[in-house]
Amino acid sequence: MSRPLLEVIALDVEDAVAARTGGADRLELVTDMAADGLTPSPSIFSAVRDAVDLPIRVMLRPRDGFVIGDTADLERLCADAAELREAGADEFVIGFLDADGDADLPALGALLTVLGDVRWTFHRALDHAPDRGAVRRALTGLPGLDTLLTAGSAAGVDAGLEVLREEADP
Repeated sequence: MSRPLLEVIALDVEDAVAARTGGADRLELVTDMAADGLTPSPSIFSAVRDAVDLPIRVMLRPRDGFVIGDTADLERLCADAAELREAGADEFVIGFLDADGDADLPALGALLTVLGDVRWTFHRALDHAPDRGAVRRALTGLPGLDTLLTAGSAAGVDAGLEVLREEADP
């Protein structure tokens, strides 16, 4: 049995160095933890990348919540994604639902077109979906998706533990 991957959230260089010292295998780079993590600037990404030799998954999320917003919001996020790619980011954390609570495949597709061939995590939007199974099925086969980040419930792991157990042992 292989060792589990330890991914640690970092907001800046200080967090990244502490995570590496503590044994992290990978970082999730975000800003604004009060909003459950938002997109960091390319300069923060570059500083963290220069400070540690760990894989870095960069959050792509413009605001609190899991709905992308309007076309202008998506275009801004795509521009942010392109800037982060230019800065060297090659792993991301993305997760959006549409107004009905289904996976927002058009928004994900637009971002993946900008990002190109990258590995990515579907963020905790899954925990806010009315039908987790439908979201999981909709995501199946999306290029580069290798991780689903979930607490099992929008209320957190304590509330979602039974869901996590069920999904881990289908």
